[in-house]
Amino acid sequence: MHKFFILIIIGAGLLACSSVSNISLHSSLVKIDQAYSPNSRLDSLILPFKDSLAKEMNIVIGTSPINFITARPYGTMNNWFADAIFVNQTFNVRLSEPVMCLFNVGGIRSSFNKGSITVGDVFKVMPFDNELVWVKLPISAINSIETYLLKSGGEPIANANLVQGKLQLNGINSQTKFFWVITSDYLMNGGDKMDFFKQKIEVNFTNKLLRSALLEEVKKQAVLKVDSTVRVTF
Repeated sequence: MHKFFILIIIGAGLLACSSVSNISLHSSLVKIDQAYSPNSRLDSLILPFKDSLAKEMNIVIGTSPINFITARPYGTMNNWFADAIFVNQTFNVRLSEPVMCLFNVGGIRSSFNKGSITVGDVFKVMPFDNELVWVKLPISAINSIETYLLKSGGEPIANANLVQGKLQLNGINSQTKFFWVITSDYLMNGGDKMDFFKQKIEVNFTNKLLRSALLEEVKKQAVLKVDSTVRVTF
């Protein structure tokens, strides 16, 4: 009797698991023509926020003395971008191990033209909410970074130079076992095929957006610093 009861329960369970619901979907095209009238009530609700955002984006926070250029293997925008982050992150920080900045050209979505720089201009340069991170790597990872830069054709770097395909990192010596790379969480997680970050030993999260750091540095510099140094050669 008990066995019969158990079989009934198992059978009911199988029926429940194997049940299928059929869903029918129907669609139709709705033509929007001149007869369509905008929702004035909705527009009136959105307008104050739209106006407020526009005012904030149009606030002038600095001046660019030139048309900055993003390019490979190097460019004035590459240098400014990487330097701005390096200064922002290492200001008043005692560095006990070599530190460099490394970003990607593709991540710089716009550039600065000569003249006034607004909050909106910085948002155009960095529209993503990427966080700044410090990544600790073994000295052996330098070879992987060199290979990557050679393959990509060059990326924004600071406190380091790639000279004839060899990475020269400030502060490195024969006793150096580790070094730090300041970058974005996107790249640290393998974005843009930066697989060398898989060798990471430690990661320090800053809880600061890359864009926030750029905004701070534009305001501090007032007139953007121009550095046209050739930092990447093969």
